Order: sequence, then C-alpha cells, then structure tokens
Amino acid sequence: MKGFSKQESSWMLYDWANSAYTLIITTAVFPLYYKAAATNAGISGADSTAYLGYTIAIFTFILAILGPVLGTIADYQGFKKKFFAFFFTLGVSATVLLAFIPGDNWLLLLFCYTLAALGATGANIFYDAFLVDITEEKRMNRVSARGFGLGYIGSTIPFLLSIAIIVLAQQEMIGLSAASASRIAFLITAIWWGIFSIPMFKHVHQIHYIEREPKPIQASFIRLAKTFKDIRQYKAVFLFLIAYFFYIDGVGTVISMSTAYGTDLGISSTNLLIILFATQVVAAPFALVYGRLSDRFTGKTMLYVGIGVYIIVCIYAFFLESVLDFWILAMLVATSQGGIQALSRSYFAKLIPKNHANEFFGFYNIFGKFASVMGPLLLGATAQLTGKSNMGVFSLVILFLIGMIVLRFVPIPKTEVQ
Repeated sequence: MKGFSKQESSWMLYDWANSAYTLIITTAVFPLYYKAAATNAGISGADSTAYLGYTIAIFTFILAILGPVLGTIADYQGFKKKFFAFFFTLGVSATVLLAFIPGDNWLLLLFCYTLAALGATGANIFYDAFLVDITEEKRMNRVSARGFGLGYIGSTIPFLLSIAIIVLAQQEMIGLSAASASRIAFLITAIWWGIFSIPMFKHVHQIHYIEREPKPIQASFIRLAKTFKDIRQYKAVFLFLIAYFFYIDGVGTVISMSTAYGTDLGISSTNLLIILFATQVVAAPFALVYGRLSDRFTGKTMLYVGIGVYIIVCIYAFFLESVLDFWILAMLVATSQGGIQALSRSYFAKLIPKNHANEFFGFYNIFGKFASVMGPLLLGATAQLTGKSNMGVFSLVILFLIGMIVLRFVPIPKTEVQ
C-alpha cells in the first residue's frame, strides 16, 4: 500500500482478514441463523436476544480474566506471535465448526460461537499490541484508522458473496436451503480470515520485548502484581482505561446486538443484511476521516465526537418505528464506529511503555471485555423485564456520558500536543 511500510501494510491487512468474522459472524448472518433456530425451538424474540447477550457476556468475561495474564507472558521475546497464532487458530477452527452444527440446535450453536469469539477477540489482543512494533507514534492514528478502513472494505467482499448465496437460496433459485446457505457463509468467513492473515504471520514481528527469564510464568505474575502496585506511575493509562471501559461498552453492545435488535423490531432479514452492507461501505471512508482529523484536532477531540454520535444513536434507537428509522440509525453508527475504535487503540498505544505492550493491551482488553459483559447483560435484562429491546439500548446512554466525563482527565499524548 502506497505510503506505508511492508510491516504496516501486513498488519493493517489483518483487519481486512478478520473483519469478515466481525460482520458475518458477530453482526449479520450468525445472529439471524441463531434467531431462526431459537424461534423454531419455541423461544420468544426477547428471550433469544437475552440469551445471545448472556453468551457474549460469558465469553468476554473468560477472556477478560485471561487477557492481562497472557499479555504479561507475551511480553517475553518470541511469545507474542505464538499467542496470536493460538487464538487465531481457535477462532478460524470454531468458525468452520459452525458450518457443521444442525440449525435446530441453538444451544450448541451458542457454545461454538463462544469458542469462535474467544479465538477472534483473543487474537485481537496481540494484534493490537503489535501496533507498537510496526510503526512510530506519530503515525499510529493514521495506521490504526487505515486498518479499520480496510477492514470495512474487505469485509464487504465475503459478505456480498455470502448474502448472494443466502438470497438465491431463499428465492429457491439454487438447490440449497436458507440454513445450508448460511453454513456456507460461515465457511467463506473462515477461508477469507485464514488466507488474508498470511502476511501478518510473514512480515510482522515483535520488536519491543523483555528478555526471557528462567520461570516466565511465575515472573509474569510478579510483574503483573508490580504493575498494580505502581499503578500511580501509570495514572494516565488507567484513567484512559476507565473512560474506555464505559464508552466502549456501548459501542461493542450496539455492534454485537444490532441485528438481533432489528429482528425484534420486525425488520426482515433481507433488509437487515442490506443495511449492514451499506453500513460497512459508509464506515470505511469515515474511519479514514477520523484518522486524518485526529492529526489536526488530536485523537482525544475526535473521541469526544465519536462518543457524542453514539449518545445520539442510543437516544434515537428508543424511538425506532420503521425500516427508514433503522437505516438512519445504521448510518449514524457507520460514521463513528470505526473511528472511535481505531483512535482508542492508537491513543492507548501512545500512553504505554512499548516493551510492556502486551501486558498493557491485556489490561486494555480486560477493561473492554468487562465492559462488554455489563452492556449485553444490561440490554438483555432490560429487554426481558420490559419486553422491549429499545429500552435496553436507551439505557446505554449513561455509559457513554460517564466515559466522556472521565476522558476529560486523561492527558493528551506528547506526540499529539498541538
């Protein structure tokens, strides 16, 4: 890619690879496939949405516990790539397994989805931490944003192929059932994810590390304890993590629960898939815009903008009544979801010590994942108690507001001071 090094380009290409999982498994095809299976089993829409939320809460809790420990071990020379490869393999393998689970077994679907999600999100801990190894601080905002932009563009290709197969099956134009077509989409996702991850394995290497010690696991726990003990030394880092904990909760919940929420509103699966495709197309250039504007106005300012947009999203979601309303909501999300995630990643990378990147990105993960436990639980519980999914989405406003307030106290990285 013009203007980027081989290491930067290979790192960014992994966003192109794994975003197919995010779109097809997390957001689009799998939730619809699961919702259909649950409906066939006699489970109500609100309950099946709640069970999906609880499942997301369970696997994010598991990874939140493991993240800092694995990250601390991965700071040793040569460990980062090994941990990345393990979770990557788990994620791709479990995605393949989804294609072979009967469509009427919704419980087994959720279990396999948990394994796939553990792999995908676990690999991202170490992928994100590689940002400090492949570029310099002044380029991090742009490189991180370009990665998200590539992810949105790249994910649309397997998504379109998958949706074409599903629609043709629904119209009985090919000899496949809609369920079989969905399972083929899972295979397409795994293949795409695997092939375009090859440059990451070939060209991205751990540059910042600490030397190995005789008892690395024991030493890692000691270092982790020391980090907690010296927490005041990293005040800016942990203030940012607290802010991130709150605002990213809402972002992740909106992304992972949007399709199930749209189904509960009575929007057809065809309309949902079209809307999701349009969201990816619109999100790609906006992620790049966030990266460029962050160079002019600072990443912190653009994070405020993104949080503000999501507050509007949550308020607007409460009043949704039609497909047009859902279109408007999706386009609002598209303007900011990539930007807020990309700039959070690069902002954090500028605050941390580079040779402890995995340990600190482990904390980045634990704060993000514990937030992702709270959001789906809140949405799921509210949906069940009120029988209205829109009440759960509306309740996320408070999380964005808290995140915005705490972010005010986080200093601007030296490389961004105007």
